[in-house]
Amino acid sequence: MSGLQRTALYDLHLELGAKMVPFAGYEMPVQYGLGVMKEHLHCRARAGLFDVSHMGQVSLRPKSGMVEHAAIALEHLVPVDLVGLKLGRQRYAMFTNEAGGILDDLMVARRCDDLFVVLNAACKTADIAHLHASIGCDCDIVELTDRALLALQGPEAEAVLETLAPGVSDMRFMDVAIIDTLDGPLWVSRSGYTGEDGFEISVPVERAEALARQLLAHEAVEPIGLGARDSLRLEAGLCLYGHDIDTTTTPVEADLAWAIQKARRSGGAREGGFPGAARILAELDTGAARQRVGLRPEGRAPMREGTALYAAETGGDPVGTVTSGGFGPSVEAPVSMAYVPVDLALEGAKLWGEVRGKRLPAEIVRLPFRPSTYKR
Repeated sequence: MSGLQRTALYDLHLELGAKMVPFAGYEMPVQYGLGVMKEHLHCRARAGLFDVSHMGQVSLRPKSGMVEHAAIALEHLVPVDLVGLKLGRQRYAMFTNEAGGILDDLMVARRCDDLFVVLNAACKTADIAHLHASIGCDCDIVELTDRALLALQGPEAEAVLETLAPGVSDMRFMDVAIIDTLDGPLWVSRSGYTGEDGFEISVPVERAEALARQLLAHEAVEPIGLGARDSLRLEAGLCLYGHDIDTTTTPVEADLAWAIQKARRSGGAREGGFPGAARILAELDTGAARQRVGLRPEGRAPMREGTALYAAETGGDPVGTVTSGGFGPSVEAPVSMAYVPVDLALEGAKLWGEVRGKRLPAEIVRLPFRPSTYKR
């Protein structure tokens, strides 16, 4: 795997027996000794530790010194209310293009002096260039390459992290804080991408391995690889960029309209003003032609990414395509997400997916497949 980058936890992954694979330009652990199924279930039952240091961490520092100016600038690139984002809170956002498609999804946190942004690994180089070109006159765009990022997820995550970072138990979902510890401050958000309660922890690279070892020393915590991370987020009904969302999908089609606050919609205080606003606002008002839906295939055969969907068991052209699919260990059944025409996107309706040359039935269901357990 020459030419791939490594995170600060690479040696620890090898020590823990990880199987390493190429992912978004990095050598990353896909699974450890427990295997994907047991890792998934352990995270749901106790706590799992994920290395997400391949993701981009960026500080947007307003040249005026006023953080609200950074929020105003970034609103030119996303259809999300950032001016109204309170200190110590973060929000899910999307970079959009002029056609209304999604360039990337990201997290934006408001702190005293900057906006802290977390970007997807595969998109971070393009995203940072986009930020420089679009709002570099208003903000210093600082990529934080000296920091690692860990995620601790699961019902025992709070109790475990509280032993190292007192005060995290007071945080609620989407809170952000700088927590003092015996080993120095940690940047903590109460968030993650598993559907479980948990935290994402930004830590200086030189302290990352020590922190990971401290967390893993708790008998409740196991290391979790990319395989279980994918099945966890799929059960949670969460989009994976490059699969469920991309430049050909709009936020409304992707069922992400909940992330677009009233202030940015038609008639809002700061209506539009972001790339693709004409299409996105129109779809918010009148609906999109297609919609992301959840599917529960009958039987045990998963309908994986790329599976063609049909309106009937025989005949006709495809009406949609599966974008993510696999077996959901927690729900003990195959689960998938797909895009279908809005007139077919009815809960309880049946579609047919072509698996190994045979059409198999699947029911459209409400997302997520498993309720989230965020601490609100």
